Amino acid sequence: MKSHFLSMTLLVTGLQLSTTAQTQVRQAGAGMPVYQSEAFTVFHNRVEQNGFTATAVSPYEMNADYKSPDADKYTPDATWKKTLNTDAFPQYRSDYLISDAIYNLSLEEMIRAVEPDSTFRTGKEWSGVWTRDISYSIILSMAHLQPKVAINSLMRKVNGNKRIIQDTGTGGAWPNSTDRMIWATAAWEVYKATGDRQWLEQAYTIIRNSIEDDLLTIYNPVTGLVKGESSFLDWREQTYPLWMQPADIFESECLGTNAVHYQANKVLADMADLLHEVAVAQKHRQIAHNIKEGINRYLWMADKNTYAQYLYGRNFKIVSPRSEALGEALCVIFGIAGKEQAEKLVANTPVTPYGIPCIWPQIPNIPPYHNNGIWPFVQSFWLWAGASVHNQQSVMESIGAIYRPAAMFLTNKENFVAENGDLSGTQINSSIMLWSLSGNLSLVHKVLFGIRFEPGHLAFRPFVPEALKGNRSLTNFKYRHAVLDIEMTGFGNTIKSMTLDGKDLTNHTIPGNLEGRHAVTIHLDSQPAPPAITNRVPVVFSPEAPIVQLTGETASWTPVKGAVAYIILVNGVAFDTITSTHYNLQQVSRQAPTPHLQVIAINGDGIGSFASEPVVYLASGNGNLHIVQAETIAPKAEHPYTGASEGGFIEISKNVNTTVSFPVTVETAGLYAIDFRYSNGNGPTNTENKCAIRTLKVDNRAVNAIIFPQRGKEEWSAWGFSNALTAYLTKGNHTITLSFEPANENMHGEINQAMIDYMRVLLLKEGN
Repeated sequence: MKSHFLSMTLLVTGLQLSTTAQTQVRQAGAGMPVYQSEAFTVFHNRVEQNGFTATAVSPYEMNADYKSPDADKYTPDATWKKTLNTDAFPQYRSDYLISDAIYNLSLEEMIRAVEPDSTFRTGKEWSGVWTRDISYSIILSMAHLQPKVAINSLMRKVNGNKRIIQDTGTGGAWPNSTDRMIWATAAWEVYKATGDRQWLEQAYTIIRNSIEDDLLTIYNPVTGLVKGESSFLDWREQTYPLWMQPADIFESECLGTNAVHYQANKVLADMADLLHEVAVAQKHRQIAHNIKEGINRYLWMADKNTYAQYLYGRNFKIVSPRSEALGEALCVIFGIAGKEQAEKLVANTPVTPYGIPCIWPQIPNIPPYHNNGIWPFVQSFWLWAGASVHNQQSVMESIGAIYRPAAMFLTNKENFVAENGDLSGTQINSSIMLWSLSGNLSLVHKVLFGIRFEPGHLAFRPFVPEALKGNRSLTNFKYRHAVLDIEMTGFGNTIKSMTLDGKDLTNHTIPGNLEGRHAVTIHLDSQPAPPAITNRVPVVFSPEAPIVQLTGETASWTPVKGAVAYIILVNGVAFDTITSTHYNLQQVSRQAPTPHLQVIAINGDGIGSFASEPVVYLASGNGNLHIVQAETIAPKAEHPYTGASEGGFIEISKNVNTTVSFPVTVETAGLYAIDFRYSNGNGPTNTENKCAIRTLKVDNRAVNAIIFPQRGKEEWSAWGFSNALTAYLTKGNHTITLSFEPANENMHGEINQAMIDYMRVLLLKEGN
């Protein structure tokens, strides 16, 4: 039957009326659940949860009676009514009133999310442009819905040196946090949606410059992976053990962040192809390959069929086996996981009744935010992952998890508590969140209709679960110089037939040079999807990480609540499993000159804690540890800071001690770890951008970057250690240099300062 959707009349306000046929369809199905979990149920016209109901009265009005358990702090609006004219944007209609209403709510909030200067506002409570927020939002749907605002916003996050700005992150932004490179994928999406050659050339230069800086600072040549905080998970205690300092977080090699850098290098290579830069394309395609190989070698857990959260530790890194939702999703979407691997990943990654949590299991005694939190934008990327492997169960779980909070709260919130789906207890939140609403719109455009932007054409790869079968339309969809009115019928992920203005389109693509208004009709084959599973689990908390103390030859710790056993790690490898809370280190002294011991607590369900902070046992005496006081090789600083060892400390900045050389004599040839005791009081641990960076050289040979992150505002007497770099030293005299190089510019540009107490050189392995 020919669709009636394109003949809808318009009110003077621009709102569309539903037809009698649509009303009959919706009323007939109003009592049939579309999706049901242990926590809530989605119907054609409403969502029900624990006695509360959110109802779509029309495509332009919803009512909700949801009440938070902590109603004094948060009471959602009871009604949403569309008040803005959204006719300039794609109009969506379907047989599912709740879907139409949430789409229109999100479309209206998208308009509200644009600032007067034509950049995106991050959220109702968050003014200004944030690199990762706008980038993920642009990838989801803003690239094609508001390309000019997207470009304005992206350029707001580029500095005068044509580098992408890392605006947040533990310990002073870049290079502690390095996920600024998601900007590249967003810029590429804008180009594919618009075909704007000038934008391609502009973005290419910015991306290339930024990656070149990264290559000198954050790449680990051993693993092929990049360093830096987990993408978007930028509150250290929310996803890292409490003992990890900002420098430790810099040294972590994280799933999501590496997926971001893989795709950034791939994007740069694809851009270089279009610009006929053959050598650049080859170089960055190889770098992308190396990152992909590193992810699959070091982070894939074959026993769980999921990726690990990150590598962490100090001189001997270990795997954190927690699941990290955004990283898992990006590995599927970007093709880092192979086909069968991706299918297993979607089937095995833990999801909870309210959606996929940012991490699983949760960390005890940390309030909900990233920990014990579900973020709708992450859920949207997980929806994409499920659709890409044709897992219908996963797709419906994600659609339900996206619709529920939008309907109950009558806005697109940033996050909510994984345990109960509520907002109370979340550390920071906002309505009209850009990436949440962008995800909601992408549900229709990029999943149900399967719209994919390619450099030269528009492709369609729809996925409509059987529970959402029926008719749907997307009219006034703007693609470059064309406007498309799209009708689609049926369900499934296979296009039975597709026409453009009545003519068959066997390749299911629209050419990029199409102009004018056109009608597109898609009929899906409506074949039942093959059986699929997901890993539905409750919200679970791991044990606390043990705090280990070393006294002589005995390591000990306080019993951990719920723990039934403890795994002893030596140099990053499981060495023993015990039930007591102390361990004699004589038996590990033969493992290395300086064994590093850690402890993991295991509960009755076999869930482990984070590993404890490494303690170093100097089994062979202090001859394996060399300390060089900074004030013995450079002028002592006169600042009144306390806590430095022995005779004081020195200052390093952009104009003081720009090069400092430390002499050291070692008695044993081998692999050594080199780090520095320092302080940096130029900012707090969680904001600002004054991380100090230097190049470490051994006998005038550059090794890599040493960083001195912020440790607290004006906390110049709060001393800690930098990251450690390893170098092979022959027996005898060596010169180790801290040098300020052009590659060491930070995000602030002017303040690049730290105080140095001493250098530490520790033998890890004897011989070659």
